[in-house]
Amino acid sequence: MKEGIIKFNCEWLFKEPLPVENLRDIISWRNELYKLKLIGVDKDGIGYGNISIRHSEKQFIISGSQTGNKDIVNEFDFTLVTSFNISENYLKCEGPVKASSESLTHAAVYSACTKANAVIHIHNFKIWKEQKNKAPATPDYVEYGTPELANEITKLLTNSDAVNQKILVMGGHYEGILIFGNNIREAGEKTISLTF
Repeated sequence: MKEGIIKFNCEWLFKEPLPVENLRDIISWRNELYKLKLIGVDKDGIGYGNISIRHSEKQFIISGSQTGNKDIVNEFDFTLVTSFNISENYLKCEGPVKASSESLTHAAVYSACTKANAVIHIHNFKIWKEQKNKAPATPDYVEYGTPELANEITKLLTNSDAVNQKILVMGGHYEGILIFGNNIREAGEKTISLTF
């Protein structure tokens, strides 16, 4: 299946965006990561990378599907995931856009790691290759945006040092890396530190 396409069952309720004051930090970090080409659009026009923050214990705000091609995002490019079920490959969201195709991956991190309050998914071949043998990684045969990937992420967060390293390599998602932190600033700074 083509990259960037939603593979889960998405129940989307169109709503006005969340108040911009709730989104300032995530918007700022997302735009900075775009400038660094860690979130963006590939030569085929497919957007890559996404960013999220925990909203409550079981809800999170995430960048919308196919927003990677925007050099500057705003409050209209984020949505609230109100519920999800990984085993049923289902997600419910509300906002001006549908949730990112990697939303269940973010959901797995939030579910398995209570200290994770922000998740950043970037693409970068150099970092991916460097980290593939250093950081916990999902198996190469597990595709992006699938319940299998979410389950593998849960396993890594439960059975490895991933919680302390705050980085996961998606072995079967070419160039895909997840970085998370206690807040968006920590996740963002860790992400940028990987580029040096």
